[in-house]
Order: sequence, then C-alpha cells, then structure tokens
Amino acid sequence: MKIISYNVNGLRSALSKGLLDWVQTEAPDVLCLQEIKAGREPLDVSGLEALGYHVYQHPAQKPGYSGVATLTRQRPRHVEVGCGTDCYDLEGRVLRLDFDDFSVLNVYMPSGTSSEERQAFKVEWLHFFRRYVRELQAAGTPPLIIGGDFNCCQRDLDLHNPKANQNSPGFTPEERQWFKDFLADGFTDSFRHIHGDAPGHYSWWTYRAGARARNVGWRLDHLLVDNVLQPRVAGAGLLADVVHSDHCPAYVQLSAAR
Repeated sequence: MKIISYNVNGLRSALSKGLLDWVQTEAPDVLCLQEIKAGREPLDVSGLEALGYHVYQHPAQKPGYSGVATLTRQRPRHVEVGCGTDCYDLEGRVLRLDFDDFSVLNVYMPSGTSSEERQAFKVEWLHFFRRYVRELQAAGTPPLIIGGDFNCCQRDLDLHNPKANQNSPGFTPEERQWFKDFLADGFTDSFRHIHGDAPGHYSWWTYRAGARARNVGWRLDHLLVDNVLQPRVAGAGLLADVVHSDHCPAYVQLSAAR
C-alpha cells in the first residue's frame, strides 16, 4: 500500500498544472492533500473520482485558505471530519479515515510565519494536537499514520541553513522539542527510518531566488507511523521532481499485514 501526503498550495491550481495525470500515473492507495484552498463554490473533484477514488474534504470556512482532502481507493469504515475544536475546525486542519488495521490522519498545521500572534496560535495547536492524538490512541483508534504539512522541521538535517533559522517559525527550540516529544509518544518518522541521517532532502522551497533549483529548502512534510506499524514500512521518501506546488509529495509504502 502506498500512502502519499502532498501540500498542493491550491487544488484548482495544481489540477491546472497536471495533477490529475500525475495521480493517475503514481496511483497511490491513499492521497492526503493539504492547503486545498476551496472557495465559496465546492471544489470539482469529479476527475479524481473518475480515477476510482473516494474523496473526502474538510475545507476551511475562509475561502481560498487552508483545508485538507483525502482520496482513497478503499472505502473507509469511518470518516471523522475535524477534531471537535472550533478554532481549528474552522480552518480545516484535520481529517481522519479509519480502515480495518490502521487509520490515516491528514493534518495541515498552522505555519506561524505571518505574525507573532499566528506563531502563538501554532504553538497552542501543537500542544493541543499531541493531546488529541493521545486521546485517539486511548480510545482504541486503529494505529495511526499521520500525514501532512507539519510546518515544522525536527533536526538540523531537515533544513538547508539551520544555524540562521534557530528561532525561525518552523524550527524554534519549542517546536523542535515538541517534535521530539511527539515521536517519543510512539511514532516513527518513516523517512528517517528508511534514509537514516541522509542530508539535503527537503519538501518545501520558497518561490524566491531560485531556491528549488538550488535545493535550498525545508523538510516540512512528514508521514509518521505508529511504532506498531513500523515493521510494515517497506519504503519512504520524497518526490522532489513533482512540481505542482512549492511543496513536493512525501510517501510511505506499507507491506501487507501478517
């Protein structure tokens, strides 16, 4: 099974750049999209449905902002839209699909780059999200695969210039500690599980100054798997050559359950 997470920076925009052809060729079993940026009119997902996907959306209330969508070939046994907290659900941050032996939690975390107030909102969200995931685990939710744009890097390896960004949103000491603590709750970073300490692998590049061509980026997009599922991780990586957005897709491949 192949699960892909991709911040498309506007689903309409990505579709106009050939996203549909890419999905048909790549053929993921589950595709988690972030920053779908739905407008006042519903997004047209008929092309994706024609490829055999069930499409579930959680758009933000504000048009042209945030929002997530999850595509799946197999119909889930349960779909949970949102996390039950209005200030986050109004921004379309979370969408969960439960299958028989695991759940896919699609998340678009706040960036915090626009203002100090939004960075404070992001930090509050991070602590909320950790509690929320713990509650899901305690409630007997199937083992989680959490895919999305975390808008956080974990380690110096995960961005091009860590020294200059020690206090930048996405790499503050508090965010790095949060990520370490979150993984300690029982999750594996699928990318590092496969690639170890390999440097220079990023999933987001600013549009400025030819950053992508020079590979001056950040690894903000992650697929974390419950440690129970770690033995099934057969592959993971970033598809840096896929260009519909300022992000690239991240993927994890799971072997069949024994």
